[in-house]
Amino acid sequence: MTYASLATGLLLAAGRGTRFDPQGQQNKLLAPLADGTPVARAAAHAMLAVLPRVIAVVRPGAETLAHLLNEAGCEVVFAAEAERGMGASLAAGVHASADADGWVVALADMPWVSPTTIEAVARELDQGATIVAPLHDGRRGHPVGFGAVHGEALAALDGDVGARNLLTSSALTTIAVDDPGVLADIDTPGDLQRR
Repeated sequence: MTYASLATGLLLAAGRGTRFDPQGQQNKLLAPLADGTPVARAAAHAMLAVLPRVIAVVRPGAETLAHLLNEAGCEVVFAAEAERGMGASLAAGVHASADADGWVVALADMPWVSPTTIEAVARELDQGATIVAPLHDGRRGHPVGFGAVHGEALAALDGDVGARNLLTSSALTTIAVDDPGVLADIDTPGDLQRR
């Protein structure tokens, strides 16, 4: 770890992944990338390279995923309300780390985000920005950083909107990055071979 941020990482891993497997037989976060690494493990390793504390939020019943993420070095929180959507999962992670100085929120189905990008977002937070997002080719991506000042609003989230409303505020700081991983997620089995 070259830079240790004060922020806590939140790795959201509680989605259903129905576009990946409509029958719900395979959790896309456990699927192997081209190099054999499970999707969620790759996303966790990128976060853990920069952030000393990473909390992975999973849905109840996802014990195999929870074990994989715990083995990778994450603390694991089961979001009882995960079925309600990303907002509920994000709120569960914030509740589990209410003492944090801020949060860097990443999605577990985005395994190609560079640790350099995570570090850039974390540094902006540590230097006083209250909401930070990376931009690649003019498009906003993930992970997104939130200062502690937004803790109450994040803890109150519910449903599938997530923190979208906060991201439209004037407090948003954007960082241009040369990292296509900030826009690349796993939606279908074909996406696993992207790199």
